[in-house]
Amino acid sequence: MTTTSPQGRTELLRPDGSPVRVLVVDDEQSITELLSMALRYEGWQIRSAADGRDAVRAAREFRPDAVVLDMMLPDMDGLSVLGLLRREQQDMPVLFLTARDAVEDRIAGLTAGGDDYVTKPFSLEEVVARLRGLIRRSGAADRRPESVLVVGDLTLDEDSHDVTRAGVDIHLTATEFELLRYLMRNPRRVLSKAQILDRVWSYDFGGRANVVELYISYLRRKIDAGREPMIHTRRGAGYLIKPAVA
Repeated sequence: MTTTSPQGRTELLRPDGSPVRVLVVDDEQSITELLSMALRYEGWQIRSAADGRDAVRAAREFRPDAVVLDMMLPDMDGLSVLGLLRREQQDMPVLFLTARDAVEDRIAGLTAGGDDYVTKPFSLEEVVARLRGLIRRSGAADRRPESVLVVGDLTLDEDSHDVTRAGVDIHLTATEFELLRYLMRNPRRVLSKAQILDRVWSYDFGGRANVVELYISYLRRKIDAGREPMIHTRRGAGYLIKPAVA
């Protein structure tokens, strides 16, 4: 599944609308933290592990859609870890990280079942781009019709006007629907009251901020009531919607 982010990139999601899951395995904490930060910026869920045994355990619990795997780990090499991971999830794409750039090392990794290979030092942009390609090709992120907007477990069909959260139907008025659609077309982007008024009500900002506040409160009662919140206020800036924190 894909949606378009405000930065213009296509956001990958699982078929059920939940974020793509990536397991990062490296014994260098600085690398793990840097990669995790970059991948979370993509909207993905990240789990990390510092050695092979932790990686296998995390994969069983987390069920990742892709793995970034260092070839050199404290307890076992990356090829051994890959073999154990493949027993659990045969089709899960694996991107190897290594400081070794010898042709025979790359061939060994790919022959063992790795799907791609990046050498250290690497650019975060390259790792993200390669992961996105692997995840797309694996089918972990399936497409839905373009009329369907998805943010976390919230789904809005622009054609049928159906709205669900975690599979539960949510009934909205026409104005509530337009407001939610505008928020969902701009996930993680702070939208000012003036922008919302112009887009949803089609008139200029002129002391009518209270109508935006009122309808945001209506949406919260229907979208967030009894659940982890998705609609957030940035004081002095506006409102945004993003997947709920698990």
